[in-house]
Amino acid sequence: MKPAANWEELWGGFRWQVPSCYNIAHACCGRWAAERSRFALYYEDEAGATAAWSFWDVQRAANQLSNVLAALGTMRGDRVAILLPQRPETAVAHMACYQMGAVALPLSHLFGPDALEYRLGHAEARVAIVDADTLEKLAPVKDKLPGLKHVIGVGGARESWVREWDRLLPLASTRFTPVDTAADDPALIIYTSGTTGNPKGALMAQRTLLGNLPGFVCSHDFYPQPGDMFWSPADWAWTGGLFDALLPVWNFGQPILAYRGRFDPEKAFWLIEKYGVKNSFLFPTALKMMMKAQPRPRDKYDLGLRSVMSGGEAVGATVAEWAQAELGVSINEIFGQTEINYVVGGCSSVYPAKPGAMGRPYPGHQVAILDEDGHPVAAGEVGEVCVQRSCQGLADPVFLLEYWKNPQATQDKYFGSGAQAWGRTGDLARQDEDGYLWYQGRSDDVFKSAGYRIGPGEIENCLVKHAAVANAAVIGAPDATRGTIVKAFIVLQPGQAPTAELEADIQAHVRKFLAPYEYPKAIEFIDALPMTTTGKVQRRILRQREQQGSKP
Repeated sequence: MKPAANWEELWGGFRWQVPSCYNIAHACCGRWAAERSRFALYYEDEAGATAAWSFWDVQRAANQLSNVLAALGTMRGDRVAILLPQRPETAVAHMACYQMGAVALPLSHLFGPDALEYRLGHAEARVAIVDADTLEKLAPVKDKLPGLKHVIGVGGARESWVREWDRLLPLASTRFTPVDTAADDPALIIYTSGTTGNPKGALMAQRTLLGNLPGFVCSHDFYPQPGDMFWSPADWAWTGGLFDALLPVWNFGQPILAYRGRFDPEKAFWLIEKYGVKNSFLFPTALKMMMKAQPRPRDKYDLGLRSVMSGGEAVGATVAEWAQAELGVSINEIFGQTEINYVVGGCSSVYPAKPGAMGRPYPGHQVAILDEDGHPVAAGEVGEVCVQRSCQGLADPVFLLEYWKNPQATQDKYFGSGAQAWGRTGDLARQDEDGYLWYQGRSDDVFKSAGYRIGPGEIENCLVKHAAVANAAVIGAPDATRGTIVKAFIVLQPGQAPTAELEADIQAHVRKFLAPYEYPKAIEFIDALPMTTTGKVQRRILRQREQQGSKP
């Protein structure tokens, strides 16, 4: 895709070219491996250990892992769970799965036992690849997962029932013949939070990567350019880490930095300087933390950023102005979701950003604001952001295949059927006369905090398992740093009294079973939750009262 004079030329001049046969592993690694010195990945961890991998190195390791998985009985279509943070083995595991036709199941290393048990069981994972930290979380529930036949341990993850990566791979051949996959063949499942109940597994196709590329190229002002070097703290278990970072970078045969460690603003500046990072995806929360830690970063660090993309929440004028003045970049904000990612955003080299706006539709995506009946609303009116399954007569490859084992949810995802169907995002927006979209909130109870998409259902289910909790409702509450935090309204069991100790115990309870970003950072004890006449919690009333600063 080439630069254009304006949005109309950029969007109107694009046409999808999706081959009938396509495989992510070949696109992201296999075709680059012949250039043995072409670097793919630089790695560093919190302890200072470093490594560098070429595409040749990655491909040989992926071939070995594919052979190991095949020897363990993994067949085409089997689910292989990848429970790892950013590290070389994570990327190798993805390539190994895709090239053998297995379905990768990336799961965050932050998940607790309950979160892992549901996802591994629901996806019927056959193999899990873990490190020492995720092994500790998997251990309490492994016996509840009869379909999980093998666990492979990375980096010191050892138990009697764990097979060690470092012992298995050297025994396997470095040669592997990839299977032929159609563009529509399944490639991975990513679980996404919903309004109620358990998370849904979005089954993504091999072609999904192609659907993300126009937005990626535009959001980094026509990536790649000579000397580009990418880094993002986004977890590779999520759409943001995979389709907004690792996979598109490797699609273009470019290097990426993998850092295994907690996000720290000073460390972020240090990494950008050390590795000559020119391109980054940084959540608004991360940018705010960096701005507060170093208002004038170039006084201390030698930075050469060329492009910064952000998403998940609004960046805000203050951070955008700081980035322009102090980092020398215009932040390109983007909008998307796991099921239909990278469809709207900015491209500052073609069309100017409007502070607070989501941006404009990216090439290849037909986006509209529709009412509850699926009809377009007038400019300036609020409706749901929807994306048509075809654009300019060609199928849009960005869409999920289906929700895993949930045909009703798949059906509910669309207005209509066939190529003219509109995929529903659940996000509300209005479109101005210039074609820019302005975010207006969610049509349901899902919210985002620190870049994570969070549904209340799983957290509420965990809360009511605490012996002192009778009922609970979870919302996203405003926060100066994170934009939104998890807040729980809790009704206690008879005989229980609110105390600081009980509040801390409830928070620890959630952290034990779910991910750290899901625990309620604020808790309010109340006598009763607002309910509908049919017994449903009215989270909308809780949000309204929270915004107004009044007590329920």
